[in-house]
Amino acid sequence: MSSEELFYTIALSRMMGFNSAQAILLYRELGGGKAVFEQSSNIADALPGISPRIVATLKNWDDALHRAAAEMEFVTKSNIRVLTLADADYPRRLSECPDAPLVLYYKGNADLNRPYVIDVVGTRHCTAYGQDVVRRFIADLRQLCPEALVVSGLAYGIDICAHRNALEQGLDTIGVLAHGLDQIYPPRHRDTAAAMVAHGGLLTEYVSQTQALPNNFRQRNRIVAGISDATILVESAYKGGGLITCRIAQEYGRDVFAFPGSIDMPYSEGCNRLIRNNTAALITSAADFLESIGWQAVQQRPKVIEPQLFPSLTDDEQQVVSLLKQTNDLQLNMLSVKTNIPIGQLAAILFSLEMKSVVKPMAGGTYHLLQ
Repeated sequence: MSSEELFYTIALSRMMGFNSAQAILLYRELGGGKAVFEQSSNIADALPGISPRIVATLKNWDDALHRAAAEMEFVTKSNIRVLTLADADYPRRLSECPDAPLVLYYKGNADLNRPYVIDVVGTRHCTAYGQDVVRRFIADLRQLCPEALVVSGLAYGIDICAHRNALEQGLDTIGVLAHGLDQIYPPRHRDTAAAMVAHGGLLTEYVSQTQALPNNFRQRNRIVAGISDATILVESAYKGGGLITCRIAQEYGRDVFAFPGSIDMPYSEGCNRLIRNNTAALITSAADFLESIGWQAVQQRPKVIEPQLFPSLTDDEQQVVSLLKQTNDLQLNMLSVKTNIPIGQLAAILFSLEMKSVVKPMAGGTYHLLQ
């Protein structure tokens, strides 16, 4: 694509704002951003039936052209790729969605059209349970489907947990942002974002100097869902952004999966409700997911034999681990009652398990199984 065509396409995207469907209609029907600009004075003749509001919007391009010129300079200096619907590298899954962005800004090296793309979403207030689910899922996914691309929104909680575990496991990961690529929100995720540029990338529909406003996050969710084959919800309260992503994925005809949680856990309520209503398939592992979506047969990979989790435990340590596997997150006194081990002796056992990275002490004297 010529720089001139790209310039006018950015300007058109800027003018249309969140009206992606109309922007795509204009772009496709008239043959590009420059063509829309050249026919903007008689757009009603070129596209009979177009809304009067769009006709009025296209009468003044001055601000949009000025902003497009500044953005062209910014992306060139910042080594950012601009992807339009006409580009082969534009995410093909997203291009099938009726409200796909006309323009995307991308900084990274991962192929956005990988054969296997999933997004992992959930609450920003994830629990130790949610963190463990993500860690195990990503680790197993690395073994079973190493070509998978992991997508999320770089937010607190499940999002950043998914990105960091993907990086740790050597999987490429994409962060979809609710602002321009001249900043990172939240700022404390800058180091992770920098690592993702080298092992995945950062993607947004927003020009530089766009702030992370609340509505932008809702718009961002459609890109997270749209570029993926499947959405995986790990933890969610009764309401939350993860549920919005799931709803959008369903509207796009994509698969939605959810990890169940305890009925007493507020951040499992959203997952359990989706499963109950048959709007998400229940999964408990990466193997479950691959079997449900049908990727296992495609890969034809040798079966992974799971090693013994705790090969060096004493009998007393194994007793504690077995109990925590049945009912995780128990307090010291309850562990003592259920195992019939005196508290003094039990404290020493738990300390040994902590040193072996098998359990983790939590607030209120509670112990959590890590594996």
